[in-house]
Amino acid sequence: MVDIKKTITQKNIEVGNWVMLGVLLIVSFLFLSSRFTLGVLLGGLISIANFHWLSRDLRGSFTKHADRAKPFMMVKYYIRFIVTGVVLFFVITRAPADVFGLLLGLSLVVINVIVTVIGANLKNPLRRFRKNNASFFIFR
Repeated sequence: MVDIKKTITQKNIEVGNWVMLGVLLIVSFLFLSSRFTLGVLLGGLISIANFHWLSRDLRGSFTKHADRAKPFMMVKYYIRFIVTGVVLFFVITRAPADVFGLLLGLSLVVINVIVTVIGANLKNPLRRFRKNNASFFIFR
C-alpha cells in the first residue's frame, strides 16, 4: 500500500477554502441579510465537505483499490452526487437560506482553486520550462 501525501497546492487549497469561507461570512454578515449569510455558510460547508470527500476517495482509489480504481471512483461519484443532491434539497426546502448565498457558498471551492492556481503560476511562471522537454504549448 502506497501512502499518498498531500501536495503543497492541495494544502493551500484546503486552507484557502476555510479562509475564503470566513471572509465571505464576515462580509455577508456585515453588509447583507442573515438569510444570505446562512446560505453562504451552508453552501460553503457543503462544498468544502464535498471537496474533502473527493480527496479522500481519490486517495483511497489509488492506494487500496488501485486494480479497480475506475469502477470504485464511479460508484463513489454517484454516492457523493446523490448525497449532495439530497442535502441540497433539504437545505433549499427546509432552511431559511437565500438561494444566491447558497450558490456563492457552493462556488467557493471552484473560486478558491482558480485563485490558488493563478497565484501559484504568477509566483513562478517559468517553472514548467526548467525541465528538458518543456515547451510553451501544453499539448503536443
